[in-house]
Amino acid sequence: MKAVQTDRRLTEAYESARVEHFDDDSRYVFISDCHRGDGSLSDEFTRNENVYLHALAHYYDAGFSYVEVGDGDELWEHPHFRHIRDSHYDSFEAIKRFFDDGRFVLIWGNHNNYLRDRRYVEKNLHTYYHEHRQATVDFLPGIVPCEALLLKHRTTEQEILVLHGHQGDFTNDQAWIPTMLSLRYFWRHLHALGVQNPASPSRNAPKRHKIERNYNKWIAKNRRALICGHTHRLKYPRPDELPYLNAGSCVYPTSVTAIEITGGVVQLVRWRVVVGDGGVLHVERQVLRGPEPLARFDIR
Repeated sequence: MKAVQTDRRLTEAYESARVEHFDDDSRYVFISDCHRGDGSLSDEFTRNENVYLHALAHYYDAGFSYVEVGDGDELWEHPHFRHIRDSHYDSFEAIKRFFDDGRFVLIWGNHNNYLRDRRYVEKNLHTYYHEHRQATVDFLPGIVPCEALLLKHRTTEQEILVLHGHQGDFTNDQAWIPTMLSLRYFWRHLHALGVQNPASPSRNAPKRHKIERNYNKWIAKNRRALICGHTHRLKYPRPDELPYLNAGSCVYPTSVTAIEITGGVVQLVRWRVVVGDGGVLHVERQVLRGPEPLARFDIR
């Protein structure tokens, strides 16, 4: 993964990003890498779906906008979106509530880059066939997935670029077709048996670190904060580090992670099932890092 290629692709994404203005009263939650599948043994999202649903219910009731930071659906393994939607009906109904309120931003990543295709989106996301009603009904009518979201503060003009983060990762960006085919027809079957693809940055530490170094080079050059996913490694910068934040993923063995912006501050949180008194299981939200003023990440 060459730094120059990452720099070019991130800059392209920045220049074509969807722009939203925000202020200290805005509330955003960023969740990445759900990898919703078809409910089979290779579908890692299934084990955390109840945690995810609980988290989304909290964010909806609290007035957050939900930004899905890429790889929400595992379209490389399962290209027929209807199979994924049928397997995770409740999750998509939760997403639809945000969309209907104008509080949902869908960013595509490498594993759901089919969403770059307007016709694919119109066919699969605008409507769907409801089996019980035996009719085609609205799902996310008119939605336009984007490669990147640029948040601009109304008062300070601070900018935060939000994207999946595969940009410039050669095997997952420029050479995505052979990578996708190897996953669909080979690694997917091993995945169901618990064998992980070593080419994935989430399983390959040297590759992951190289990707993150290239993120930081872009941040240092362009003087803007970056929120992404892709590596599955949650990240919140220390005081001496550049403002690179990573939302982590929804496919950790026991938890879902997220980044929250609310009240002019930012924090990294984790949702997980814990055992309470009397052996009762419940979902708990834990703040891992922060909160800190968002202005700390303005390095212009």
